Amino acid sequence: MNDFDFYTGTWDVSNRWRVDFLDSASEWEEFPGVSVASMHFGGGANFDEITFPTKGFSGLTVRLYNPDTGQWSLYWASKRTGTLCPPVTGGFKDGIGEFLGEDTYNDVPILARYRWTDITADSAHWEQAFSTDGGQTWLDNWYMEATRRR
Repeated sequence: MNDFDFYTGTWDVSNRWRVDFLDSASEWEEFPGVSVASMHFGGGANFDEITFPTKGFSGLTVRLYNPDTGQWSLYWASKRTGTLCPPVTGGFKDGIGEFLGEDTYNDVPILARYRWTDITADSAHWEQAFSTDGGQTWLDNWYMEATRRR
């Protein structure tokens, strides 16, 4: 239940995303971010707000642990849309967190996958991928490298 305790605090985040999340030929864009995360419910919930100063928007992630299933539900909300996206659910195994969920992107049904890897006390890697074929193939479209502020 304490899987996201590592992410408590303030983080500098280097972002790299595809301009079009569904186009494998799309160009990559890099930009900075700052994430401020907090732990709640004794480790059973985690909340962070990430700002992207050069992009002019911010987002929120709410992570909730379900003790009955042993899984996390992760919800993303963007200031640009003011909506809460459907959750991705999953958990950690051998130091890797993998979370899957159904959504749409530009009116196209997708399966979204988030992964947390390379987690240390001062750094973490997050990535997002979308599948339009039910998970048979994936297109990575967003990477974040988080470094803890001291």
